[in-house]
Amino acid sequence: MPVRPARCYKRIKGPPYTREEYIHGAPMIQIPKFDMGTTSAAARAAFSMVAKLVVEERGQIRMQALEAARQMASKYLTKYVGDANYYMRLDSVPHHVLRENRMLAMAGADRLQEGMRLAFGSPAGRAARVEPGQVIFYVEFKPEHLAHVKEALRRAASKLPLPTRIIVETKGNGGGEATTQR
Repeated sequence: MPVRPARCYKRIKGPPYTREEYIHGAPMIQIPKFDMGTTSAAARAAFSMVAKLVVEERGQIRMQALEAARQMASKYLTKYVGDANYYMRLDSVPHHVLRENRMLAMAGADRLQEGMRLAFGSPAGRAARVEPGQVIFYVEFKPEHLAHVKEALRRAASKLPLPTRIIVETKGNGGGEATTQR
């Protein structure tokens, strides 16, 4: 079956469903890397700026959307900046297991299946629950690559179902230039 659209899982309903020892058939987290670019601490000391992709609303982001955003930003930065000139980390982890009550809709059927009300459903995927102000992507870089980092985070934000904002700061003080996107 195809994946349902993000609007089906964007809102947070009920408590988190994360206890894997009780969930049989829960899918694995399909994000291969959370740290990209230069990961050594010695090389990262040369980076003087930080950019963050921050979510503005409470909601859920599916694992597929996080992976698509990660790939989009990583490929752009690798192509235009180079792996040695940035460090990027995906900060939100999809722990929440999504459930889906699958309904049958056959070709040529004159009516749809109604099913049971408030059915529990079976595991169908994973999502990260995020709160306003939570960082999704964190990027360290040199000042000359600012335009490329902003563009990479803008492209990553286009893959996410919630409104986001890009914040750019200098690495030492925590304050600095702030840029709003989307």
